[in-house]
Amino acid sequence: MTTKTISTDGAVARLARLCYRRRRLAVLLWVLGAVAVMAIGFSMSAKASNTFGGGGSGSARAQKILDAHFPQANGDSVTLAIQADGRDVRDPAVRALVQPALQRLARTPHVTGVVSPYQAPGRISSDGHSAFATAQLDVSSNDMPAGDVTKLISDVRGTKDGVRLALGGSSVASAETPGGGPTEGIGVLAAMVILLIAFGSVLAMGLPIVTALFGIGTALALIGLIGHLLPAPSFSPIVAALIGLGVGIDYALFIVTRYREALHDGEDPETATVTALSTAGRAVLFAGSTVVVAMLGLLVMGDKLLAGVAVAASTTVLMTMVTAVTLLPALLGFTGRGIDRLRVPGLGRRAGRPLAERWADVVQRRPLPAALIAAGLLLVLAVPALSMRLSLPDSSTQPHGNSAYAAHQILARGFGPGVEAPLVIVAEGGDATRVADAVRATPGVESVQPPRPSADGAASVTIAYPRTGAQDAATQTLVHRLRDTVVPDATRGTGLAGKVFVGGPNAASIDFADNVQHRLPWLVAVVVGLSLFLLVALVRSVVVAVQAALMNLLSIAAAYGVLTAVVQWGWAGEALGFPGAIPVATWVPMIMFPILFGLSMDYEVFLVSRVRENHELGMPTRQAVAGGLAGTARVITAAAAIMVMVFFSVLLGADVAVKQVGLGMGVAILIDATVVRMLLVPALMELCGEANWWTPRFLRRRRSELEPAPVPTR
Repeated sequence: MTTKTISTDGAVARLARLCYRRRRLAVLLWVLGAVAVMAIGFSMSAKASNTFGGGGSGSARAQKILDAHFPQANGDSVTLAIQADGRDVRDPAVRALVQPALQRLARTPHVTGVVSPYQAPGRISSDGHSAFATAQLDVSSNDMPAGDVTKLISDVRGTKDGVRLALGGSSVASAETPGGGPTEGIGVLAAMVILLIAFGSVLAMGLPIVTALFGIGTALALIGLIGHLLPAPSFSPIVAALIGLGVGIDYALFIVTRYREALHDGEDPETATVTALSTAGRAVLFAGSTVVVAMLGLLVMGDKLLAGVAVAASTTVLMTMVTAVTLLPALLGFTGRGIDRLRVPGLGRRAGRPLAERWADVVQRRPLPAALIAAGLLLVLAVPALSMRLSLPDSSTQPHGNSAYAAHQILARGFGPGVEAPLVIVAEGGDATRVADAVRATPGVESVQPPRPSADGAASVTIAYPRTGAQDAATQTLVHRLRDTVVPDATRGTGLAGKVFVGGPNAASIDFADNVQHRLPWLVAVVVGLSLFLLVALVRSVVVAVQAALMNLLSIAAAYGVLTAVVQWGWAGEALGFPGAIPVATWVPMIMFPILFGLSMDYEVFLVSRVRENHELGMPTRQAVAGGLAGTARVITAAAAIMVMVFFSVLLGADVAVKQVGLGMGVAILIDATVVRMLLVPALMELCGEANWWTPRFLRRRRSELEPAPVPTR
């Protein structure tokens, strides 16, 4: 065995020694601190906000006028959809069945009034078989108590004597697709099984789980408090918990693995703890910092809610890093040499030459074909992403057993798919009749309501219904046509020029998607640039850093392609829990990119840092790569398997957009840990040879503080 001394005088080593020696105090402070933070955070957490976009978009400017001149319309609404098979809804027998539902709707808390289909025009379909009523709320859908909505759905929904009733609206969809649930628990159970297989010891398995849960619990409480300063959407805690569970367990897994190796090499528990933190712990700090930096890249999107998501996810990763380098060393002090206690027979053992090392030899003998096969596979998987279409989920994308989807079906059949995608055309001052007439004459518009003036007479609002639904590409084209030609032509030479805006939820969704497509290249550039800078500082190799960036981009593109094929094209979508072929949720690819780029860098750090250590010990590049794969393949495979299972567990949940995140990230991690790490990395490093280690002169002068110190090589 060739050895090289490990530095034990750095900041990380001193922290590890302090936490180990004062382990009782460290654990006590963590328990008391976590209880206090969670008690305060969960009891005083801010309410979620789901209003994406803003700034100078047409929908944002329209909303400002509505808020100023139509304050009574600020609350959301609930829709009661009515369908009478073979009968007219105006039939007295049908009305007798509908009336109790209208009365029950009126008694619901926060309902300020109900507009019956028998009282207002345009609420009964032309064939008389369908109708709808609306209940105005005095709160937003986020503030509507889910329990009241769930009880209302239970009381109203159903079919009796051929009359079908269903409730729709944002508050109904939110109540039927709550975040969280059992999926996180399933992810934890899957992680426990994988850790048990990897370690073969119940005690070694439990340490990563405990540290990850401490980090996630405190982070979620802090996210609730941060929400008072920086609002975040309702899915933020779910995404943050998924990321925290994956990276928290992985980071502790890397450290525990190094601790066990040090014990097996004959070190005492305290020295083994310092060794583990001085090597894997430093890599954890760097990897976690990379994820944080990548997530904060979302700030370039210029959206307040996306900034909230970035801060929420970054807070979770930061807390898991802190637990890994403070709480875990203290827990290792209690386990000592008993880390392998409670061993399960037949698990966690390995003998002979590692399979990963033998595989590396195969790839290195034919590096060019291996690289071409791997790159070709990733490019083929990425092809569907070229046709990706973005849209925010609505009632048409809900699970088909939900009331919101049933209401969508009734309304779409009776009134056309555009009835749930109204365009709110807001005019500030003047007579908007000319604008309404021009919109009515536009192809793709089904109907237009006459302009309705505000109480102060300073503004008016016109509702236009397209012939296509919110998820249809034709609706997006129609919105752009209205803004670019129809409205400007109708207002040219009048006092309304530049004062008419197309808004409403549908237009806001389109504006958000346009903003994403416009700013996504900036996000990619910022994340890739910052990550490259950090990786060059760590491995002191420009070539390796560029390789890592390109491979990460390829694996993310492949994940986008698989996501598009499943969600948008419908390939195996129903088998994976998606209701049908629907567009990709607007925020999903944007959230996925920085997360995946950061997580992929994690595995690159742990693999390349080991390869670098081997090379500095005098090994040629070929042997250094093979040894690096042999030393990290088992732990990286276990870590990737945990992340894949955690992310895939959300496919069992109800939220369609969150399921898309889980699918995309799970596929990306699976690709990264197999095609990229086991095939593309050794092939490219073999092709580059000693050029892998080219570094500018100024980076050779000193070792980065975060760079893992050299470790013994078996």
